Amino acid sequence: MTVIPRHGQAPEGRPGPGTGSGERPRPRPLKQAAALSVAALLLSGCGLSAELDREANPEREPTPGASRPEPADPAPPSGPGRPSDLSLGPDTPPAPAPSPPPCPESGVSMSPGMVTAAMGLRAMSVTLTNCGKGVRELNGYPDIRVRGLDRQLFDVTVLKGTEPVTTMDDPGPSRVKLRPGQSAYTSLVWRYSAVDASTKAGSGVYVEIGPAKGAARQTIEPDGGLDIGESGMLGTTAWQRSPDDAGAR
Repeated sequence: MTVIPRHGQAPEGRPGPGTGSGERPRPRPLKQAAALSVAALLLSGCGLSAELDREANPEREPTPGASRPEPADPAPPSGPGRPSDLSLGPDTPPAPAPSPPPCPESGVSMSPGMVTAAMGLRAMSVTLTNCGKGVRELNGYPDIRVRGLDRQLFDVTVLKGTEPVTTMDDPGPSRVKLRPGQSAYTSLVWRYSAVDASTKAGSGVYVEIGPAKGAARQTIEPDGGLDIGESGMLGTTAWQRSPDDAGAR
């Protein structure tokens, strides 16, 4: 006789759902969703532990014992023998300032100024600086001689004052005391005379100047020379204190 199984009953010889040792339950939808969520977290790289931490600490506050990034080492200071921030090699010390020229035995030094020209009139200042240790005193006019390119002496008339070359103001002789480092100046004036540009004939290339008559002279070379001619006139002013030292006594 054939037995017709009831609805929900397994045929004879086969275990029904939920009964017997060979039962295989179907996966429930909730378990499938949980498995898929875990797989998604693992595949996304976040990791299950990270997700659990996020759930337990939503504010992301640091926990005791949590590792913190180590502070970066401070940059080493620049200094001698260490590379600087702006160079690949050691710091280069600044070049030393050029040393001043040695002071002459007379204790004073002479330096020419720029030659100015206007309508045939020429003018140039000469500065005397006390480079010695004691106090120097000036009173009067400089002592001057002019030589050409061949060192030959010109027959130039040196005047005490500026007339008749020009009406430039001459303060006249007065005592000027110079302490070490202080200076005074005189002005030289002359009229242009024909000068041979090729041979410089008539040009006073070298000027020998001393503080006063009988004092040691020094040779200076004015820029461009003195186009005074070999028999011209050279006016001078008396020594006066340089403007930078005008308040000194």
